Amino acid sequence: MAIPIAILDCDLLLHGRGHKTLDRFDLGSVPDTVLLSQFGFPREFILYLVELLREALCRRTQRSRAISPEVQVLAALGFYTSGSFQTSMGDTIGISQASMSRCVSNVTRALVEKAPQFITFNRCDAMLDYFQRVAGFPGVLGVLDCVQVYYNYNFETLCTQATASLIRSSLSPPGHHQSSQHPFVRFLGDRRYPLRKWLMTPVDCPESPAEFQYNLAHAATHEIVDRTFRAIQTRFRCLDGTKGYLQYSPERSSSILLACCVLHNASLQSGLDAWTLERTDPLEQPESLEQRPEDRDSQAEDLRKQLMLKHFN
Repeated sequence: MAIPIAILDCDLLLHGRGHKTLDRFDLGSVPDTVLLSQFGFPREFILYLVELLREALCRRTQRSRAISPEVQVLAALGFYTSGSFQTSMGDTIGISQASMSRCVSNVTRALVEKAPQFITFNRCDAMLDYFQRVAGFPGVLGVLDCVQVYYNYNFETLCTQATASLIRSSLSPPGHHQSSQHPFVRFLGDRRYPLRKWLMTPVDCPESPAEFQYNLAHAATHEIVDRTFRAIQTRFRCLDGTKGYLQYSPERSSSILLACCVLHNASLQSGLDAWTLERTDPLEQPESLEQRPEDRDSQAEDLRKQLMLKHFN
């Protein structure tokens, strides 16, 4: 006789049916050191996240014995900071591995919904002044780079100040920005990006003192985005390529990326130090593509020469 196979709800077997929210984990009784070591954030910020996402998490909970928003947030933070649906993490907060996965999905979707609130791009003179103070590079709105976090998916970020403020697969020109102090505004990218009037890249083979000074200022300013990547991948180990890339669909991987960047920006807005856990080993970068002759932008080359003569000569 054939034996039917059933997929069982482990939480249902453990706790039975009902309409009560399961408070499996008492957040108030956990020492701050444990919260930081296992979930990556201090108590105040975790409580802030719970209130921020409470409505969305309660709205998504259709199960008869719902998992509380507090437990859902902790489950997701445990995944983001460890990169694994480990049974030990589920045991810590009192839920099964299957429930861990559901909690991560719920919290990820809730964070993605909050992206417009925390991931913004504002063109202002204060931003331009910030970047110029780093190494004297004028008219910079942001620094652009990408790093591989999924076997065929690159994570592209535009950093404004110390914040991962834009994530998208392609970047458009900055458009017209009214500024008497900086008539030309631009982004900075490394050698893997094509030189454009709105995207300044290093000089490949510098010869003159102006070209060397330009490259030095470019490298010092562009380092901000590399530090941001290192800080994000150190705090959110699910994005750390040294442990293996995200083993999910591109759609889910992009949602996890965005959720982590929302957490990164939200933590900065809450006054947390972005660089506390910054790692120092080099990032694994996608391979650069050779620029074809037809992709060269002569106007961008002239603009870069003018920039070097005026500010780095």
